[in-house]
Amino acid sequence: MSNLAPNLAKVPVTIVTGFLGAGKTTLISHLIRNAGGRRLAVVVNEFGTLGVDGDILQSCAIPDCPAENIVELANGCICCTVADDFIPTVEHLLALDPRPDHILIETSGLALPKPLLKAFDWPAIRSKITVDGVLALADAEAVAAGRFAPDVAALDAQRAADPSVDHETPLSEVFEDQLACADMVLLTKCDLAGPEGVAAARAVIAAESPRPVSVIELTEGVVDPRVILGLGSAAEDDIAARPSHHDGEDDHEHDDFDSTVVVLGEIADPAALVARIEALARNHHILRVKGYAAVVGKPMRLLVQAVGSRVRHQYDRPWRAGEPRETTLVAIAEQGRVDAQAIRAALVG
Repeated sequence: MSNLAPNLAKVPVTIVTGFLGAGKTTLISHLIRNAGGRRLAVVVNEFGTLGVDGDILQSCAIPDCPAENIVELANGCICCTVADDFIPTVEHLLALDPRPDHILIETSGLALPKPLLKAFDWPAIRSKITVDGVLALADAEAVAAGRFAPDVAALDAQRAADPSVDHETPLSEVFEDQLACADMVLLTKCDLAGPEGVAAARAVIAAESPRPVSVIELTEGVVDPRVILGLGSAAEDDIAARPSHHDGEDDHEHDDFDSTVVVLGEIADPAALVARIEALARNHHILRVKGYAAVVGKPMRLLVQAVGSRVRHQYDRPWRAGEPRETTLVAIAEQGRVDAQAIRAALVG
């Protein structure tokens, strides 16, 4: 029988943001498996039409975070569909018995976190939940290489020389907005970046963050939940301290990015598919590829996750009865770089 008193307290919510492939799903999977007695609920906001991350997290379900506590929203950015999707989802989770002790929200890698914070001020939920913390995951190797963090001094010089340059690239804006909104930055894939890469990434983050922020290094999403849950930041109350490139805009669009889904039959050679994905990233400027492959003669489904030309793949679960054995991949790129026919041709080989 539930106790009335705990239900009067606000349920803490941790927002997990970060660029495509930074490791958000891996981190949340770790938290689910190491809930430490907390009753968790998870909201996954996918970009595109293929719900890969939600399916991965469903497979992690345990008594502290059963499958019904894991909800996927694939109808668009949750900060753009607050009334239709986000509010009803939160109300549904709060009505569960037992009620969750903590809610994790995995944002799309393309999402700007600040508009989502503003959603917590909606009358229907503002007295029931609070933002415990905003975690920004950053790929140490990518940040060290400068792919998503521009040289501010060089940019200022360019602006001075060319008045028509009034904004940065979409990727850098997303990256900087996520840093600016974060209570803590988690540097992922530090093993790939190496000590020099990690040091370089830390320097970039320190330079780009508008306020001091803790930076934690982790590999494969492994971190003590006590370090990142229970921050008590009440981020919804200090939105002004979290500047954004998009402050003052009434709304925002994700027209800077586009995606396409490619459905193929069974494949004979996973290594050949990996090679085609690597070539796709190089030749067609694809940011992210994720999905599943059906391999001839294999009873298990092959999970495929690619960030640029870096591809990971593993068998994650058996194909279910009645489930079509087909290969389904979603490719995400900047607007204007998604040629569906060319992408399909590159993946078919």
